Amino acid sequence: MSDIHETGPIDWILLEFPADKQTNGELVPPILDLVDRHIVRILDALIIVKGDDGSVQTLTTDELDPAVVGDLGALAGASSGLIEDDDAAAAAELLGAGRSGLMLVYENVWAVSFGVAARRAGGQMVASGRIPVQAIVARLDALEA
Repeated sequence: MSDIHETGPIDWILLEFPADKQTNGELVPPILDLVDRHIVRILDALIIVKGDDGSVQTLTTDELDPAVVGDLGALAGASSGLIEDDDAAAAAELLGAGRSGLMLVYENVWAVSFGVAARRAGGQMVASGRIPVQAIVARLDALEA
């Protein structure tokens, strides 16, 4: 990984999928597009499968069948080690029984030059947050009403 002074913000997301939704690689092209356009850099990708009985299985991108999910491109082998067993277990707790999840850890490459400039100017990040899309939509709907 690059020097901390030349690194963009690192984020993670966990997406949950219903048991009846087959993994087919539909998400791969949009993620690869973000990578190709240097918007994000995928550091870790982990698939978490939670059984109806609460059992948990994790899969890295190396363990996926390309015949099912297609060409993973830059996602193939995306395993920096940032997602530890405890992180995967905590993520699995968030998933419903019989569901699967995709956990991604990614660097916001688009923000690197801004972050470098901010640090050179003596600035430091003191807070950060994310507003869930559902909250934005609900607020906009309320404002329109």
